[in-house]
Amino acid sequence: MAPRKIIIDTDPGQDDAVAILLAQASPEELEVLGICAVAGNVPLPLTQKNARIVCELAGKPETKVFSGCERPMFRKLVTAEHVHGKTGLDGPVMKDPTMPLQEQHAVDFIIETLRREPANTVTLCTLGPLTNVGTAMHVAPDIIPKIREIVMMGGAYFEVGNITPAAEFNIYVDPHAANIVFKSGAPLTVMPLDVTHKALTTPERVEAFRNLGTEPGRMVAEWTDFFERFDMDKYGSQGAPLHDPCVIAWLLKPDLFSGRKINVEIETQSELTMGMTVADWWNVMDRPENATFIRDIDADGFYALLLDRIGRL
Repeated sequence: MAPRKIIIDTDPGQDDAVAILLAQASPEELEVLGICAVAGNVPLPLTQKNARIVCELAGKPETKVFSGCERPMFRKLVTAEHVHGKTGLDGPVMKDPTMPLQEQHAVDFIIETLRREPANTVTLCTLGPLTNVGTAMHVAPDIIPKIREIVMMGGAYFEVGNITPAAEFNIYVDPHAANIVFKSGAPLTVMPLDVTHKALTTPERVEAFRNLGTEPGRMVAEWTDFFERFDMDKYGSQGAPLHDPCVIAWLLKPDLFSGRKINVEIETQSELTMGMTVADWWNVMDRPENATFIRDIDADGFYALLLDRIGRL
């Protein structure tokens, strides 16, 4: 079977970086058509740079990396240096990338690719705010029926929020773009905080990456050493969630996850609850289902997959 064609839309971010490594380490299952950077965890000049750093770390400098939207569609940019550090990839010392940044804008690349490829063959993997994808849908709605699936890290129901009491970071940064995506009719699979917070790092899991004895393994361990401090302080947990690799893991081993199709609406009016994912888990509103909302994960299986694939780099 031919590998599944994917576009990764991302704002690296240490956990984004691990997701990119997982995808790049799985060429038999996944063909990375391109990586699109968006402003989010840190501003756009850093996210596009970080995406290239990670591609070089994976030994994939031929990957096409595109720079996208530098701010949300209608709001000021909110970033997360308090979690990821001033570079977005704080922790280990990293060299500047030498691979080129593509001249084409990420939104144009998404539109062009979906128009060019056969319908229902390209999956969008969104690891950050949905600005690039929402903008592409707004500018070129003809691409929507051609999307095979959108698999995103974003939102929450039982965990509610992590950047505000009501909202998860990726959705909060650009709720208007998220609203476009959730209302688009494209097939959606959502990895919310509810599932990612069940896949925490532990000292043993971090050491397993370090003990791979490879540069990617060492980097993953050092990135995790840095960013897990935030969640441990905030939640009192023994580790931190690797949010974004759940998106790629779903494509590789969906049997690690469980959830169900529900209706999800995005709050765009109230500043108090801006960016909230109103997930109708119990179907109390009887609205049409528009997303597969994941709730549970086999955490041991997830980390075994990460360790195996990153060990191949």
